[in-house]
Amino acid sequence: MKRFITAESVTEGHPDKVCDKISDSVLDELIKQDPSSRVACETCVTTGFVLVMGEVTTKGYADIEGVARRVIKEIGYDRPGLGFDYESCSVMTMLHGQSEDIALGVDNSLEEKSGKEADRFNKIGAGDQGMMYGFACRETESLMPMPIDLAHKLTMRLAQVRKSGALPYLRPDGKSQVTVEYQDGRPVRVDTVVVSAQHDEEAALSQIQADIKKTVIAQAIPSALLDKNTQFYINPTGKFVRGGPGGDSGLTGRKIIADTYGGYCPHGGGAFSGKDPTKVDRSAAYMARYACKNIVAAGLAEICEMQVCYAIGVARPVSVYIKTYGTGVLPDDKLAELVLAEFDFRPRAIIEYLDLLKPIYGETAVYGHFGRGNFAWEKTDKAKHLSKYVK
Repeated sequence: MKRFITAESVTEGHPDKVCDKISDSVLDELIKQDPSSRVACETCVTTGFVLVMGEVTTKGYADIEGVARRVIKEIGYDRPGLGFDYESCSVMTMLHGQSEDIALGVDNSLEEKSGKEADRFNKIGAGDQGMMYGFACRETESLMPMPIDLAHKLTMRLAQVRKSGALPYLRPDGKSQVTVEYQDGRPVRVDTVVVSAQHDEEAALSQIQADIKKTVIAQAIPSALLDKNTQFYINPTGKFVRGGPGGDSGLTGRKIIADTYGGYCPHGGGAFSGKDPTKVDRSAAYMARYACKNIVAAGLAEICEMQVCYAIGVARPVSVYIKTYGTGVLPDDKLAELVLAEFDFRPRAIIEYLDLLKPIYGETAVYGHFGRGNFAWEKTDKAKHLSKYVK
């Protein structure tokens, strides 16, 4: 059976990613000073304006305006004439304390209040209700779906050639999109590549298209996946000068599919950036990826999808399911039991096991939270132990 699956990625200069990066950088600054900080920081941007808002309870202090301007400069909006830059934009801060009602459940879980389970991992309750997903498959070395893996490689390469000066006419905003053809569930070729790159006014479209095909696409996508029928669309509108917050508004958490698995599997809807790890939207999604990746690396399944669900103020998940699409060496319900026995999904256990009270979040904000970097949830250190369950 033939099917086509598409995923997209965006660069750090995309307005939504500018917001994610600012929100996570504020989180990093506060966690650095006070690891117990409770942070739910949102950012929105538009032409000449940045708003940082949300709920924060902390003993630390962050120069919010300074953080925002630093991030904007580092991204590349560092001079006038780009439609948005770190010096001329206005920055407004509207942060207030976390709701006491939410804190009641986060600081003292339902299990802790009942006194029935004397366990330090029951101290913290989930920061919200909701469902989170984890995923891993054998399509790539990173155990990520191929479409999103390639889409991120394109945008990372686009940023690299801009920052190195290899393509000096490029500006910070940009997007990629990759469509992969599957035959009987296996990726066989890249059908379509879309790259849109912001550029200086004087750059000619023909030059942009030739340069990006040679220095970006050819370097990011293996030639074996490209053929004579692969379609390429490079700046298909013909012009992309006005971009970033100067061309469109941005908001934290608006690229959740690009942040995860590219739409290859379900998404619970919760964003990651700007949230401290008591928010299970973030920490449980990281733990679910960790569990799925180790299951696949151990040979227990070729594909592993996991859903974990919480009630606010309750430490233990209310439900967990595993789906292996017929590739598991054990029935899916048995694998779910195995996961609950081998991985602790209570928020405090996740935080300690993955060492999440560190200023690591700014690095996660762009090019996906999964499939790259030295993040703890990307390790396969439990695979050898789990392999004992392979019959």
